[in-house]
Amino acid sequence: MAEVEAAQLKEEGNRHFQCQDYKAATKSYSQALKLTKDKSLLATLYRNRAACGLKMESYVQAASDASRAIDINSSDIKALYRRCQALEHLGKLDQAFKDVQRCATLEPRNQNFQETLRRLSTSIQEKLRVQFSTDSRVQNMFEILLDQTSDADKLEKAANNLIVLGREEAGAERIFQNNGVALLLQLLDTKRPELVLAAVRTLSGMCSGHRARATAILHAVRIDRICGLMSVENEEMSLAVCNLLQAIIDSLSGEDKREHRGKEEALVLDTKKDLKQITSHLLDMLVSKKVSGQGRDQALNLLNKNVPRKDLAIHDNSRTIYVVDNGLRKILKVVGQVPDLPSCLPLTDNTRMLASILINKLYDDLRCDPERDHFRKICEEYITGKFDPQDMDKNVNAIQTVSGILQGPFDLGNQLLGMKGVMEMMVALCGSEREADQLVAVEALIHASTKLSRATFIITNGVSLLKNIYKTTKNEKIKIRTLVGLCKLGSAGGTDYGLRQFAEGSTEKLAKQCRKWLCNAAIDTRTRRWAVEGLAYLTLDADVKDDFVQDIPALQAMFELAKASTSDKTILYSVATTLVNCTNSYDVKEVIPELVQLAKFSKQHVPEEHPKDKKDFVDMRVKRLLKAGVISALACMVKADSAILTDQTKELLARVFLALCDNPKDRGTIVAQGGGKALIPLALEGTDVGKVKAAHALAKIAAVSNPDIAFPGERVYEVVRPLVRLLDTQRDGLQNYEALLGLTNLSGRSDKLRQKIFKERALPDIENYMFENHDQLRQAATECMCNMVVNKEVQERFLADGNDRLKLVVLLCGEDDDKVQNAAAGALAMLTAAHKKLCIKMTQVTSQWLEILQRLCLHDQLSVQHRGLVIAYNLLAADAELAKKLVESELLEILTVVGKQEPDEKKAAVVQTARECLIKCMDYGFIKPVS
Repeated sequence: MAEVEAAQLKEEGNRHFQCQDYKAATKSYSQALKLTKDKSLLATLYRNRAACGLKMESYVQAASDASRAIDINSSDIKALYRRCQALEHLGKLDQAFKDVQRCATLEPRNQNFQETLRRLSTSIQEKLRVQFSTDSRVQNMFEILLDQTSDADKLEKAANNLIVLGREEAGAERIFQNNGVALLLQLLDTKRPELVLAAVRTLSGMCSGHRARATAILHAVRIDRICGLMSVENEEMSLAVCNLLQAIIDSLSGEDKREHRGKEEALVLDTKKDLKQITSHLLDMLVSKKVSGQGRDQALNLLNKNVPRKDLAIHDNSRTIYVVDNGLRKILKVVGQVPDLPSCLPLTDNTRMLASILINKLYDDLRCDPERDHFRKICEEYITGKFDPQDMDKNVNAIQTVSGILQGPFDLGNQLLGMKGVMEMMVALCGSEREADQLVAVEALIHASTKLSRATFIITNGVSLLKNIYKTTKNEKIKIRTLVGLCKLGSAGGTDYGLRQFAEGSTEKLAKQCRKWLCNAAIDTRTRRWAVEGLAYLTLDADVKDDFVQDIPALQAMFELAKASTSDKTILYSVATTLVNCTNSYDVKEVIPELVQLAKFSKQHVPEEHPKDKKDFVDMRVKRLLKAGVISALACMVKADSAILTDQTKELLARVFLALCDNPKDRGTIVAQGGGKALIPLALEGTDVGKVKAAHALAKIAAVSNPDIAFPGERVYEVVRPLVRLLDTQRDGLQNYEALLGLTNLSGRSDKLRQKIFKERALPDIENYMFENHDQLRQAATECMCNMVVNKEVQERFLADGNDRLKLVVLLCGEDDDKVQNAAAGALAMLTAAHKKLCIKMTQVTSQWLEILQRLCLHDQLSVQHRGLVIAYNLLAADAELAKKLVESELLEILTVVGKQEPDEKKAAVVQTARECLIKCMDYGFIKPVS
């Protein structure tokens, strides 16, 4: 009875549907569903109710009912299509597409299904395009970032995406066009560090390389707000804002020369006013108490980078003149800050040094004497204006300012030292009872004693005071600085044995105290740093360095300090300087005997070499340093951040490495401890002198070591460029020779390395050295070429018409030098084996070719003879006419004599090759075997 009633309700529902009473139809179908269990009927009822849902726009219900019908019969085509329609209205286009795709598979000729399939495909493509378009992405990111309920992960991801978008031209333009700057300002207002940082970094990307955007952003955000953000204590934030300001400056000044194809850059009439405003605000930051030490450092960095001219060939130095007139006094105020005084501005350890560097750069950027005189007068007025008998703090600031200038432009500093009362004030402050005064005075004396003439004055007037302070003070900071001051004064004569400033043994006593402090692990790192700095001065004395390298605990303490302080540039520089002194790897002026005689005649001072600076002592010191583990310390220092490891420090480290690599027996130890890997970055970055020194050390290692061990993995390819750069006629012969040896070793390892050498354009240089008159250079270049000719691209250069490369190799085979002959014969053997054309070409390049070949085949050295016979075989195999020519010459007799020899172990290869030549002649029928 229930099933019958269910069927009747279904019919009733159909009638309601036809009358467009979809609500009544839905009711009838729902009642029927409760009465039946027949699957076929159930499927029909669900499918019909889904149709009602579509008509009433109840798309969720329609999709649900159609799904139930499909669960009963997966091939129910009406249910599938109805679900497709419902899903399309719900925006689930990908699911709808799958349903209609199934319908079209079941009924391929149904035009309705095909049309729906095409429409959905187009809609999906458009949706994807919109979904992933930059506009949509930008909008979504801002919505997430400005939504206070967004979780941390979502916020971080959105912030990072926004930064990446800002760095792309298309993304930056979209953000800018879609009111992005206003939204970024909202992020800045949130005061949440992570969001502010993301906004700043996005703005940086948007400003890069686009003058119009940079100008608009500068005016929208305002320079005072940017400087305020840079003034915070947060180092990461301060650096990010500094990068933003640098991007703006680069774009406004035209320093960022990136091209943007397909778009005209908007016209910006004049940027000078904006740039001047930025400079003015940065100068104001220097003297504001509201600015953090980090912010002050970033302001100084920006001024250092953007004010002085980068190229002195540019005539305009108006930015420097502006800063001198409007900001030099502010910079001098920073230089003169004394951290121990209550009036001191917030500083970092680097602030005063950065200000000194800025003064130096500004002074160097001046074009004429009147400009320099004006600069000097401002400094003099500032310093004399500070002298006040009633206010000791001002006097301390004045001397601190002089001390800071001495670390910048030395000639200006020395002029200021000559001002009335300056030196007397420095000496007087040493006698003050206040520790802050003593500290400033000692540091000023240290910097003032850079020049020998000043050091002599201070030795006369201030050493007794320094000694007294050293003995009486209980302040460790003052004590160690006083010691360094005494160390510097003691080493004022440099390596000149005849200019000792102190009595015999005094410098050794100072060094002993420095070593004692260095070995005391209980003393803080900062204080021990000063001990190393003292040794950096004192080790100019050969007695001191000889004692130091024998003190293994002190050496190892210095190495450990260097390893633990890779973020402290002063320690790294001091350790590197000490090692340069110990290995005598500093530049020494060549002593010309005639000039020495002339100097003696005119009663001028002649520099004297200390007996312990002779080569035997230096070699012994190198041995001891290697034994103490110097390589691991150097390798650790090289890994320091590039901002910490200055170019000057890199040069010092390169000098030390070169000295350590001098003895071939020590190079295995250096490689084993990672010296080979550490040298690569030094050879690629730094000063020109440092790169050459490091490259030379690399050449020494590459010449005798297995490259796979010395430079594991992909590093070996980085070695090629520094070695190729050494192949320069301006370098000395030893550097050229060892670079060629290194390249020879590398080119013998793999074709990939030969390809790298070829790509670095080393071949012309190698060929040039094959012409050299110097036997060893010619030999090394020929040996390198012998390895290089295995490479196909090198062979193609020999095959090319219009060059004498093959002729040069053939003529080198006729040289008297056995080693040159051997290398050239090897190259010729490989070339003639690789290409028959080269065999023919060999007979055309010089009329002496046959005589040279015969000489090779009769050579006393078996290796040369074997290579000659291989060349002969290659020529015989290349061409019948050429073979006939050879058989008709004396070469046949030579081959016969060599081939008839009884082969012993040494001659086996030679005899075998000669016999192969004879067999080849028999194959041609030029000779017949004798029974």
